[in-house]
Amino acid sequence: MNGTAAQVLKHSFLYSFAATQPFAVYVDAYPALENKLLIESEKLNYGEHSQVVRLLQEKLSHLSYYKDPIDGEFDVITEHALKKFQKDFDIDVTGLANPQTVHAVVNAEKKKLLSKVENLTESINIQMQSEEVETVQEVMQYFGYYEGEIDGIYGPLTENALKIAEENHNIELLNNLANVSLKELYASEEKDNEQNEVTVNDSQSENAGENEDTTKNENEDDEQETVKSVQIEGANDVGIIETAQSLVGTPYVWGGDSPGGFDCSGFIHYVYQTRNITIPRTVSDVWNFGEHVDNPSVGDLVFFETYKAGPSHMGIYLGDNKFIHAGESRGVEVSEMSNSYWRDKYIGAKRIN
Repeated sequence: MNGTAAQVLKHSFLYSFAATQPFAVYVDAYPALENKLLIESEKLNYGEHSQVVRLLQEKLSHLSYYKDPIDGEFDVITEHALKKFQKDFDIDVTGLANPQTVHAVVNAEKKKLLSKVENLTESINIQMQSEEVETVQEVMQYFGYYEGEIDGIYGPLTENALKIAEENHNIELLNNLANVSLKELYASEEKDNEQNEVTVNDSQSENAGENEDTTKNENEDDEQETVKSVQIEGANDVGIIETAQSLVGTPYVWGGDSPGGFDCSGFIHYVYQTRNITIPRTVSDVWNFGEHVDNPSVGDLVFFETYKAGPSHMGIYLGDNKFIHAGESRGVEVSEMSNSYWRDKYIGAKRIN
């Protein structure tokens, strides 16, 4: 198989297929795929020894939080590194490798490399050995296009990696290598990753769906509501509210989009589907799909920024400052938007017409 064909496979079938396979099979895969596999692994437990823990330690090491030998052992040293990271990133300091923390680690590593790209000169001189070329190689390696040594030498391997990335994403790199074009590559890869998540969800719902963390602080436990009905006035579609309320208590299932279990966007997608209304599957796509409203009315969708920048969680507004959603800790439930966790993360409302 030639290089281009191999990379096309790597960024299409393999990317989706790997989500259904044991992590150890792909633990030495390219970083972008390792990120996906780490995020989609089960919650890591203290005392666990695994390849997944090793990968987490490597990422914490890249971010200068873990300075001991990488051994794949989730011990007090790993826990301490996680606590330092959580404190710096304003995450509840628990020392747990929960979804919110894992997402934050992955995003922090990605931003660190992206910051190096942003600091590059506008146009990169490829006829040299330099730190700029080394950064290009790191970016190409991150997305699986470059498999050589990070040596800063622009040679055949680096040129071939750029050529493959250029063909896969229709971005001019070889004749216009600059920080702008590399940032375009990041954006294109992110878009492809979201599409892959939707594809996997359609065929393997238990292994897909966007990753989301709706971990709440202890205050929400005190305010937990078991209400299954609220007064409905002026709803966009009363049936949507009634269907949503009938599902209160349904457990949270990552990638779930049926009454057997929901993730947050799977819940919304299912409820709208019962009313023969088609909406996108992921939170970010629904955010872009809906019409902005300054203040939500009953039946509008409310959005929150949880584990990453931008919309990553959503629910249906019920009025009286309440919304219904599929939360990770308790499944489908009614929550108060005035709760400190949700109040601080609320970013806006959209209406589906």
